Amino acid sequence: MREENKQKLERYRAEFENCLAQYLKEKNYKPEILGESMRYSLSLGGKRLRPVFMFACAEMLGGKIQDVKNFALALEMIHTYSLIHDDLPAMDNDDFRRGKPSNHKQFGEGQAILAGDALLNEGYEICFTECKKGRTYIKAAQYLCKNAGASGMVAGQAADLFYEGKEVGSAEVEFIIYNKTARMIMSALAVPAYMYGTDENIVSILAEFGKNLGFLFQITDDILDLSGDFKKLGKTVGKDVKEKKVSSVNVYGLEKCKKMADRYAEVCVALLNQLPFESGFFQDIVSFIRDREA
Repeated sequence: MREENKQKLERYRAEFENCLAQYLKEKNYKPEILGESMRYSLSLGGKRLRPVFMFACAEMLGGKIQDVKNFALALEMIHTYSLIHDDLPAMDNDDFRRGKPSNHKQFGEGQAILAGDALLNEGYEICFTECKKGRTYIKAAQYLCKNAGASGMVAGQAADLFYEGKEVGSAEVEFIIYNKTARMIMSALAVPAYMYGTDENIVSILAEFGKNLGFLFQITDDILDLSGDFKKLGKTVGKDVKEKKVSSVNVYGLEKCKKMADRYAEVCVALLNQLPFESGFFQDIVSFIRDREA
């Protein structure tokens, strides 16, 4: 990644951390254990790629970070809730997240479930509040909430659980990746466009870019689950193969997945080239995700 875009990436991350810190500073959750468990997972950090994408897209479209900061908070809260629930023994049963004990290991399963529930509802409350700003905000909020729900991320998680240990093919793994991972990345790219009332063709290109970027992200994640390093990833490696989970590597094999990742990266760049905006940051993001080690 070019130095200027590395700096931009860190600026977006820092901006989001400031937004999150300010939001949490104004909250006083009761009982304290609820607030503590919510803050614990929200503050574990991570790459913050979804809010980064949203901020970058807003600026690419000629807007400002301030315009979309609340939607970015909602998106990250919904994403964090999904990670808390994903780590539970009834789901992926993972003891670590971002190098720290998972929420349920830190606070117990019951509190982890409630922390996830609270974050989901907090994210929706933010979306509803944004809807007061006008018609385009309603469309943006509706798109985000739909991608998070029963016809989006939750559907992907349900399919992931249902097919665990079963023989599956490309249709099943693509359904899971599209819904569980890609839909929320699509939200990060398309929500600013909806909010600004951008031309529908631009919205469609951004959503398609988000979809392909989501597939690229998940396939590289599946590759890293097989060949990654716990110290870099911050989570258990090798679980997908060991527990016969649905993953692109288990379905297609490692070498084919590497070629698929290359292809998704190419499609992402081709879509960016269709946009009438300077998209160098996102071009570097594509390479960053394809080559990542964590």
